[in-house]
Amino acid sequence: MVQGKGMKIASNIVLTLMSIIAVLPIILLLIGSFTDNGTALKEGFTYFPSKWSIEAYRYIVNAWATVGRGYLNTILVTGVGTAASLIITAMFGYGITVKGLPGGKVIMIMLVISMLFNGGIVAQYFVYTNIVNVKDTFFALILPNYIMNAFNVILVSNYFRNNISGEILEASRIDGASEFRVFWKILLPLSVPILATIGIMTAIGYWNDWTNGLYYLSSRDGSKFYTIQLILNQISNQVQFLASEATKMGVTLNASSIPSTTVRMAIAFVGILPILIAYPFFQKYFVKGISVGGVKG
Repeated sequence: MVQGKGMKIASNIVLTLMSIIAVLPIILLLIGSFTDNGTALKEGFTYFPSKWSIEAYRYIVNAWATVGRGYLNTILVTGVGTAASLIITAMFGYGITVKGLPGGKVIMIMLVISMLFNGGIVAQYFVYTNIVNVKDTFFALILPNYIMNAFNVILVSNYFRNNISGEILEASRIDGASEFRVFWKILLPLSVPILATIGIMTAIGYWNDWTNGLYYLSSRDGSKFYTIQLILNQISNQVQFLASEATKMGVTLNASSIPSTTVRMAIAFVGILPILIAYPFFQKYFVKGISVGGVKG
């Protein structure tokens, strides 16, 4: 009993320390965004800056036509991409659980192979730009990399096998329900934990992604689809980007007066804020979905 109690105390201490370590960078990011730019350049970022400032957020407000558009694009990409990914993943996961599926073993082998090998960035770029033709379009931010993940498909299929009673599905079929009705009306409502788990992981991937835009949005037409992460990347590489984009929107900004160091911190914090707000609401599903979906059937 004493040993068990001591283990719980030690576990709580370790988890508390790990939580603090995880939160400290976010706090530093927030404090850095409210630090005076000159002070940040002179003293570096610290939890106790000698001079505070809201100039970074003032410039974000002035350039909201650009930043706001990036935010809207990020929300659209995340919403559409996550919804499409969940539908495809759930349908694929359900399909490979159906007994007697023609070619089911071959499909499963191909799925596992895709987890171990891929054609590389060059082949992927050629396919999406020359065959699928997504270059400089909205779909360039949705289709590559995140629309389906083999690991997620296996998690979902294991959840279906281990937690959805086959008798319920069979009874529905006997009562005349089609496969689509069984999937949509019975299977999905009973699979909220795993779908929420997959959904939050996919949404975080879409929200934080900037590589798709880097590869597939290269022209002036493609810049209108820039997400908040792409804008942050552009600002990190070239502060002039914020001034030039603001000018396009009819707002005049002097690039030399932009608090380049702290404005990066401010936009980074603004970029992660929705994820910080949404994650606690999905946390209760996250552990359950992973633990149950990861059990081998």
